[in-house]
Amino acid sequence: MRTTVFSTPLLTPLLRLIAILVLRLMGWKAIGKEISNPKLVLIGAPHTSNWDFPLMLLVVLKLRLKVFWMGKNSLFRFPFGGLMRWLGGIPIDRSKSNNVVQQMTEEYARQTELVVLIPPEGTRSKVERWKTGFYHIARNAGVPILLGYVDAPKKEAGLADFFTPSDDLERDMQAIRDFYADKGGLKPENA
Repeated sequence: MRTTVFSTPLLTPLLRLIAILVLRLMGWKAIGKEISNPKLVLIGAPHTSNWDFPLMLLVVLKLRLKVFWMGKNSLFRFPFGGLMRWLGGIPIDRSKSNNVVQQMTEEYARQTELVVLIPPEGTRSKVERWKTGFYHIARNAGVPILLGYVDAPKKEAGLADFFTPSDDLERDMQAIRDFYADKGGLKPENA
């Protein structure tokens, strides 16, 4: 995969130090440790605010992850498209069916290391039901799901447990949602 903010020689270590300092100044804790499994789907929830993105960047830098993330294609237009790609972005056209699950499954097969961050809500707005694309990508690619989270009331964000998808989508999705039940987003009204 391409060079990103998480893998730029000389610059990434400097940005990591800045991330540690900024998190400390904001009073936030980055929970988790470096990941030894180089292939996984990372989900991040609750996704309730535009501020989730810079917070995620800080946490991921501190925890030394090399992450790509999926975002709506409008984020990748001129003049910010190059920056968004350098920040690890993968543009997704949500206006039509593009079989993103199949495309991402094939990308996992091609890569020896790949971590893609996907917000299961699919948006910062309040939703009644999570999207299941992240689940199908992980299951089809044969990789685990890592549960990443924001918990604004505790001022912490990070990585929790690995989850291995089974053949029971409904049961698995309920187990994943149960993990996030006590996590508070930056804008609780959008959770």
